[in-house]
Amino acid sequence: MTSEEVLAGLRAEARSTHAETSSWVAAQLRQQIADGQLAPGAKLAEEALREALGVSRNTLREAFATLHAERVVTRIPNRGVFVSHPTADDIREIYRVRRLVEPASLLWSPASPTEPLAAIVREAEKAADAGDVAAMATANQEFHRALVARAGSVRLDSFMEQILAEMRLVFATMGSDPRFHAPYVADNARIVELLEAGRAPAAAELMADYLDRAERQLLAAISS
Repeated sequence: MTSEEVLAGLRAEARSTHAETSSWVAAQLRQQIADGQLAPGAKLAEEALREALGVSRNTLREAFATLHAERVVTRIPNRGVFVSHPTADDIREIYRVRRLVEPASLLWSPASPTEPLAAIVREAEKAADAGDVAAMATANQEFHRALVARAGSVRLDSFMEQILAEMRLVFATMGSDPRFHAPYVADNARIVELLEAGRAPAAAELMADYLDRAERQLLAAISS
């Protein structure tokens, strides 16, 4: 997606929402990153964003400060604000957190409906059959978002959105290689099957193994 298309989407969102706070601005930019619309290294042009969102310079800079604290953006003196490139240490930290959160969501929300997860798996399988790597990556993000949402916690959902924004930047490391994403489509399908069979502990165990494998692959990719 081009920078103009990103800005057009932000303008539409700003018109439909009462945009006043830096937290709202941070949420919009975080969502663009989580959805893959802003790639690692992309410069966040202050004036263009301020105009698109209809907010003050101070509000935008407060939002940048929030995203910088979350490691989603990087501020480079005399150059501006850029979408971050995750490091090996970032990947290790992200997966350390995910191993605590996602298996627990499976264990502690066994009564939640599985159909939202199953619907995402079906979309991922269609993308895999079509060789659409971008759609597979997006479906994978949605699966993990929906998995954590089963806990019914607004605070946890917000936290996961931050993690997913960082994960989208990590996924960019893998480029268009379907060998990374395709095996996890099958794993997601198996997790749904286990939940439907009332085997939440087995689903949580699979998720923990899944995250271990993904971390190893990503660390190998950025070191090669």
